[in-house]
Amino acid sequence: MGLLDLFARKPRVNPTHVNDDNFVELVKKSSIPVIVDAWSPRCAPCKQLEPVMVSLATHYDGRVLICEMNTHGAPRAATELRIAATPTVVYFKNGKPIEKVVGFRGSLYHEEAIEELFGIPKKPTA
Repeated sequence: MGLLDLFARKPRVNPTHVNDDNFVELVKKSSIPVIVDAWSPRCAPCKQLEPVMVSLATHYDGRVLICEMNTHGAPRAATELRIAATPTVVYFKNGKPIEKVVGFRGSLYHEEAIEELFGIPKKPTA
């Protein structure tokens, strides 16, 4: 990575925290597509997925809302989404879940899913 790459980078965007209190407002009422990463504290693949979600939040900022949801802190939402294992990533469009992926998947998988499910490319078109 060169010096110019450091200056050209977008600032890091962290996923939005979701819990039972804000789930409806942030996820179901969102005007843009939403991805919820359901995780649990002792889950090793969940920790592996964290930088992937940060990368997605940074690249799709303003176009897709990337959220993280600790299943222990959001038991009602986790039950509603039928989260049986972590990590589970749920894709929402118009407030409704349209796809659910259980287990770790890398950035490329999620980027392709975003393009296929939401029609949003990684880089904004000029």
